[in-house]
Amino acid sequence: MSAAVPPRAVALREMRWWDIEPVLGLEAELFPEDAWSAGMFWSELAHARGPGATRRYLVAEEPDGSLAGYGGLAAVDGTGDIQTIGVLPAHRGTGLGSRLLRALLRAATDFECREVLLEVRVDNAPAQRLYERFGFVPIGVRRGYYQPAGVDALVMRLADPAVHAAPDASGDTPPDASGDTAPDAVGDTAPGDTPAHPLTPLPPTLPNTHQGSNTHG
Repeated sequence: MSAAVPPRAVALREMRWWDIEPVLGLEAELFPEDAWSAGMFWSELAHARGPGATRRYLVAEEPDGSLAGYGGLAAVDGTGDIQTIGVLPAHRGTGLGSRLLRALLRAATDFECREVLLEVRVDNAPAQRLYERFGFVPIGVRRGYYQPAGVDALVMRLADPAVHAAPDASGDTPPDASGDTAPDAVGDTAPGDTPAHPLTPLPPTLPNTHQGSNTHG
């Protein structure tokens, strides 16, 4: 992003079928090991419109029409699942990750979700800090969730997403997110799938899984 373009000039809008190709380019950059295919995005967008919609996908568009990020949420039986959030490295620190997350929480509220879940790599400390600022708490670990690297996923849960969905007085960024590093992504979950990896309960005090890596997801 050019320094002359204010962060708020990047607009969030609904993702449409013509965005799939440029989003695939972002996927290849952010998730080189496990990028989604075009078919996965087509399948997700097929459930994003109409009275029975269960998906909400957004893109972050710059004034010149290029995409700086994207995100998606699935909603089933009162539970939202943040499928992915991706932000290009040039847009880290601008609050774009927070804006995408808050917009997805608004979508969860629209779907009348009572809770929202997500998976994040155990070595992605910046992303975990962002989610914690929005009220997410760790509830378990999925062993070997991210393939082919075999990295564990920390499962996080947010109760009552409506509380964190509304913009605060300063806009979309949460009150203490001025240092937001806008993580690359929470990690791609296979669309519509329930991971087969076992969920391991966490003790009341979370072990030291914050390893400070900037790796994706």
